[in-house]
Amino acid sequence: MFENQPKGLFALALANTGERFGYYTMLAVFALFLRANYGLDAGWAGEIYSDFLMLVYFLPIVGGWLADKFGFGKMVTIGILIMFAGYLLLSIPLGGDTFALVVMLAALVLIGFGTGLFKGNLQVMVGDLYNDPKYANKRDAGFSLFYMAINIGALFAPTAAVRIMEWSQQNLGTSVNDSYHFAFAIACASLILSIAIYYIFRGTFRHVEGGNGKADKTQAASNEPELTKEETAQRVVALCLVFAVVIFFWMAFHQNGLSLTYFADEFTAKSATGADTMPFDVINLVMIIFIVYAGFSLFQSKTPKGKGISAAIILVALGILGYKYTQATGEVAISAPIFQQFNPFYVVALTPVSMAIFSSLASKGKEPTPPRKIAYGMLVAASAFIVMMLASQGLMTPNEQKAAGDAATFVSPYWLIGTYLILTFGELLLSPMGISFVSKVAPPKLKGLMMGGWFVSTAIGNKLVGVGGYLWGDINLTVVWGVFIAVCVVAALFMFAMMKRLEKVC
Repeated sequence: MFENQPKGLFALALANTGERFGYYTMLAVFALFLRANYGLDAGWAGEIYSDFLMLVYFLPIVGGWLADKFGFGKMVTIGILIMFAGYLLLSIPLGGDTFALVVMLAALVLIGFGTGLFKGNLQVMVGDLYNDPKYANKRDAGFSLFYMAINIGALFAPTAAVRIMEWSQQNLGTSVNDSYHFAFAIACASLILSIAIYYIFRGTFRHVEGGNGKADKTQAASNEPELTKEETAQRVVALCLVFAVVIFFWMAFHQNGLSLTYFADEFTAKSATGADTMPFDVINLVMIIFIVYAGFSLFQSKTPKGKGISAAIILVALGILGYKYTQATGEVAISAPIFQQFNPFYVVALTPVSMAIFSSLASKGKEPTPPRKIAYGMLVAASAFIVMMLASQGLMTPNEQKAAGDAATFVSPYWLIGTYLILTFGELLLSPMGISFVSKVAPPKLKGLMMGGWFVSTAIGNKLVGVGGYLWGDINLTVVWGVFIAVCVVAALFMFAMMKRLEKVC
């Protein structure tokens, strides 16, 4: 899985891991922070949340355009510095008045613009590592590994946010509202780590950073075949069709930070006891990840020493899990943001499984094309919200639940844990494959712009995330989840209808 990949992949992936850790630490508590600190209702909090996500994913098209002119490496560095300024502003507790709200919005603009310079251009650099013919057939696997690294950062983010808030409240006497700013400060520290990794290992990927002027662009393009105007148009049209479809995936998927977080906060059991506490300890999740990867290594290792090390890791991880199980007594509080650790956990744990499945299919000539994987991903996402529809049977509307007091009804946390599992299957089919598809199909001279186009579609989808906030109130929950089921199914059907045109450029 990790063999025969370009060295630059691991350096770029680790740099991205640091940045994503900070971003997801902030995002884990952001929607709740907006309601608690500024007294916003679900709709307005959802509007700001979705607008921020839209900025984060729209501005990479600006970053891509600038990178096509001035180089990818420069934009990545500038982006980290701008993001740092934004997170620094967020980490300052200013209260909940109008001035504080304006400063917060300014911080979001800085984070959005900085991410626009950083995120897309880093991924273009990853794609360009595979222009070397000896790595060409490793592109999809490389992006799966890169995507896994992103989620390693995201896995620890919710726990970091919850723990730093609890620590500040218990040891510094901060209010709940002020404790949110400690979570935002973690993002500042993570960016320092990210930029350090980038420059320490820069030598492994400097050749794909790009530079100034047309000469560099011509040199980069010379490594790839020239396209006719007709071929260029076909590729751009195919990419635009994919962009149109993924809008609706992100509209549904990023409910994890909005309506699904509201559901966790308002309708899900507030505590767990005994073995039910195990999934909420990130150490247990890490042990499961060790077991999965060591298990693959055990069967794939070619030496007795390698097999022995893998077996030892499995035994140690099982031992730790066994010990943790014996200590799982009493009651543990469940905080709504902690549910956001399950998606990245599943991504990291399931990536080798996904890669093994597709590698086996590829060896038999039966691996689905990236567009087909994207269409399947939409259908899988729809099924996740079917689970939420089942979980919501017999529940009150959010406003009725809020007014019910002691008569409020709460459901098992396993409904959300299962929903995140299914959503992750959809994500693994769509997101890394989509990014790989863009890097492969985009015309050489438009790579930055086309990767920016991928993020614009994600931005529009994230703007539509706010729909979940406006539906949250007097509408029955089965109707809320039904909206997301419908948009995913319709998008999948459209994708299948366009499949011949899409597969033509693969």
